[in-house]
Amino acid sequence: MAIKIIHVILLASVKYLFTLPYAMIIGFDYKLAIVLVLFGGIGGFLFFFYLTKPILLGIKIAWPCICTIVPPGIKTRYADYCERKIQKRDPKVFSRKARFIAKIKTTYGLWGIVIATPVLLTIPVGAFLANKYYSNRKYIIIYMILSIIGWGVILSVIVHLFPNIFF
Repeated sequence: MAIKIIHVILLASVKYLFTLPYAMIIGFDYKLAIVLVLFGGIGGFLFFFYLTKPILLGIKIAWPCICTIVPPGIKTRYADYCERKIQKRDPKVFSRKARFIAKIKTTYGLWGIVIATPVLLTIPVGAFLANKYYSNRKYIIIYMILSIIGWGVILSVIVHLFPNIFF
């Protein structure tokens, strides 16, 4: 039983949308499943939110060292990337991923990330985007926790009203 509880909490910290029906399918009662999903979602967000900044800082500091110890075969293939990171060229080259993230940030902003994180984005991606772009906002953690709780309520009502869809 303890392994199932840990499994549901860990799954909720990453894939929030599918965890409540999964918890009900593996045999948890309705109230315990909701509590486990909320605990996992909020705990996962807090874990990934506070883990993002040290990881980004560590990568920024360690990247020149990593580029110097890369084997020669790999270094020739990615030489331009290592040189760009080491020399810190002024003109920025925007990749498709960077443009997509910039579009999300400019189009939907903080509220788009807050609302979409538990359902469309995963909790780690939402925590990363919230920390990277909006960590200076005073209530970002409270907004995200309220979003996770709100989506938990919506998902629990859907599971409660339409149990035949999931079972």
